[in-house]
Amino acid sequence: MNVPALIQAQSLIMAGDIAGAEFALANLAETEGDKALVLALDQFPAKDLLAIIREYDASKESLVNLLVTPEQFAQAVVLEKRYGDLTHEQLRGMINSVIFREGADPAEFLYEIAEVEGGYDALVDYLLDRTQMVEHFYRYATFDLYEYGDESKTQAIDDDLLNLTRETESRASDMDMANVVDHDWMEVTYLLRYELPEIFREVLMKLRSRYRAYQASLAQEELDELVGVAEPLPKNTDDGNDKDDDEESAL
Repeated sequence: MNVPALIQAQSLIMAGDIAGAEFALANLAETEGDKALVLALDQFPAKDLLAIIREYDASKESLVNLLVTPEQFAQAVVLEKRYGDLTHEQLRGMINSVIFREGADPAEFLYEIAEVEGGYDALVDYLLDRTQMVEHFYRYATFDLYEYGDESKTQAIDDDLLNLTRETESRASDMDMANVVDHDWMEVTYLLRYELPEIFREVLMKLRSRYRAYQASLAQEELDELVGVAEPLPKNTDDGNDKDDDEESAL
């Protein structure tokens, strides 16, 4: 890494000055052009790029977020799990801020994420809190949980995701599409389902697996609570005769 701006940015990140690091990179683009920054980011460590991208601020544009390529972003986003954010809120906001930027192709970003080791898990983390609605969308082409039935069911086969293809699946209605374009998880689900069905298949299988594990853990917790309630109380060995015993021994 021989670009001074990158060296400066990395040093600032190590010092905890993320805003300063982003400014250093933005200054490179201003002085040498956007292409220079894009090329320079190829030399920038993915973990340091992630440190900048995950500090997105919805109230202002980030030049790095606007210029990072799908390949560069994918390498960075799979490292987000190292931060241990169990809510995955930062992951969702970060992904949304980049893949839905003006002029971007969200499907291209999603494809590149899936191509990187750990990419499927990142997409699962992104959708994890919406597992039931993603499953419902797979089966009925709508996120409305109150709309279901054989008459509205898509060609999705309950236990066979292998038949999931772009050509055979029913599309969401125009009314649903108006709600789907949210630049958030619904639009991501739609894109995966209809533009990247092979990736969607793997993501949904992983979501199902995690959801089953979650339900099993809840069932175990309930069982443990029931067992705890059913345990007999400690036997009371005090029969009230201690005083008499003491008197007899004294005799």
